[in-house]
Amino acid sequence: MLNFFAHPSSFVDEKAQIGDNTKIWHNAQIRNLAIIGKNCILGKNVYVDKDVVIGNNVKVQNNASIYHGVKIEDGVFIGPHACLINDKFPRAITPSGDLKTDQDWETGKTLIKEGASIGANATIFPNVTIGKYALIGACSAVVKDIPDYALAYGNPARVMGFVCKCGFKIKKGETCNKCKFVLK
Repeated sequence: MLNFFAHPSSFVDEKAQIGDNTKIWHNAQIRNLAIIGKNCILGKNVYVDKDVVIGNNVKVQNNASIYHGVKIEDGVFIGPHACLINDKFPRAITPSGDLKTDQDWETGKTLIKEGASIGANATIFPNVTIGKYALIGACSAVVKDIPDYALAYGNPARVMGFVCKCGFKIKKGETCNKCKFVLK
C-alpha cells in the first residue's frame, strides 16, 4: 500500500523510495533509485533524476529539475523552474563525434543544506554546497559555495547579506523580531 500521493499523470519509477505523506503532482517524473522523504510536495512537471536524495518537508515548485549527484536536506524550498545541474562542461558527443553515454559524464556533487531556499529560475552548478537557511535569489547562477544564512543573488551569485531562519534580512549580532534568531 502506498503511503504517498502520486497524481495519475505523474511517473514514479518502481525503484524510487517515497516517504509517507509526500505529494507528487501532475506530470512529475521520479526516476529509479531516487529517495524522497516524508511530507514533501513536488509540483507539476518536476523532474527528479536517478539517485537524487531529498529529505523531509521539502517543497519543490513546478517545472524544477533536479539531476543526479544532488542531495537536498530537510526543510528546503526549491522555486519554480530552478535547475540543479550536474555537469559543468556538457557535450552531447565525445571529441571523436560519438554520442556520449552515462559513462562519459563526470557527475558533480551538490548539497543543499537544511532550510535553504532556492529562488525561481535559479541554476545551481555542480560541486557546490548551499549552507543552512541560505536564500538564493531568483534567476541567480550559483557557481561556488554559499555559507549558512547567506543571502546570495546575481550571475554569478554573490553574498549580498544574511538572513534569519524565517528569511528576513539581518545583520550579524542582530536578533530577528519574528523568529528570535540571532545571527552570530
